[in-house]
Amino acid sequence: MDFLTAMGGTAAGFFGNAIPFLIVLSVVVFVHEMGHFLVGRWCGVGVHAFSLGFGPELFGFNDRHGTRWKLSAVPLGGYVKFHGDANGASVPDSEAVARMTPQERATSFATQPLAKRAAIVVAGPVANFLLAIVLFSGAIYFGGRYEIPARVEAVLPGSAAERAGFQQGDIIRAIDGAKVNNFNDMQRAVTTSAGSSLAITVERAGETKILTAIPDGVEERTPFGRHRFGRLGIRSPEGREAKLVQYGLVQSVGHGLYETYFVVDRTMDYIGKLVTGRESADQLSGPIGIARVSGEVAKVGGAGGLIGLIALLSVSIGLLNLFPVPLLDGGHLLFYALEAVRGRPLSERTQEIGFRIGLALVLFLMLFAAWNDVLNLGASWSSRGT
Repeated sequence: MDFLTAMGGTAAGFFGNAIPFLIVLSVVVFVHEMGHFLVGRWCGVGVHAFSLGFGPELFGFNDRHGTRWKLSAVPLGGYVKFHGDANGASVPDSEAVARMTPQERATSFATQPLAKRAAIVVAGPVANFLLAIVLFSGAIYFGGRYEIPARVEAVLPGSAAERAGFQQGDIIRAIDGAKVNNFNDMQRAVTTSAGSSLAITVERAGETKILTAIPDGVEERTPFGRHRFGRLGIRSPEGREAKLVQYGLVQSVGHGLYETYFVVDRTMDYIGKLVTGRESADQLSGPIGIARVSGEVAKVGGAGGLIGLIALLSVSIGLLNLFPVPLLDGGHLLFYALEAVRGRPLSERTQEIGFRIGLALVLFLMLFAAWNDVLNLGASWSSRGT
């Protein structure tokens, strides 16, 4: 009976994570590919297929332009296959292009001017960034924000705040010259600055003081995976002081732009630290990790939480696709930049080698992230059993 109960709980957990995961990933992938599709159509390029997912087709239909819209069996991505492409990664099929009539060549992706090809490629990541801005802005515009004053309610003993000389009642006005409007602003600056020196401007009894603090690095294992951050060691005012602040449309869009920029900035900062050895790669997550996070967010935050996760993942996928790795959008843009400098495309052999290297890098990254997911999942199960 215990075995059946455990199996039932495992199945419920699987479906509880899988459904939110499919919703989140499908929205992000659909918008990304729609960016490619729309700009391709506007540029007069023929589209053979628009697929959500990879592998065998589950079902689909043809539109009046001859494009096959389909849902495929492996829901871990998607693609748009343009006229003249060998596959969904827009690798040109030179033999097919050579056999085309002049009319067919006019609608082939590979024969388009360089500017059009670049616009079609960059449209996918741009669509992801626009989706994130719209979702972040909409959440703030319709839901507002609960804000807590950036006042020190208490200083924890032995903390970085105590070493820096913080006192109860201090009001934090700025960090490294950036204005602090509420406790969330302060918390965001601190959590991303573990081990870094911060010049924190505080107001104390009507006087302005500048305190130098170095947040402690802290690692915690949460339902969303392993998380490392900086901690100052101050307690915020009581929740009763939180107030709901409503923003107008322009202000909301400004916040949406900032939230999108913040995700990009933090991601690039993490990658920079990863390359220089100041961060560990164990925080990278793959499909299993994203599925776990989607399930937890759906339980804790409901539809609103999933919308926020869609925005966050949309920025991440848009940014990842701009990396100059062959097979990704950024790799195509790199080839186009070299083509612009050289005055002619790279040879087919060079491009083929580049795509193979890119495929190997992408597969390695996916396998590494999946291994991290397995390790984090095992650690999570172990912690629940103790």
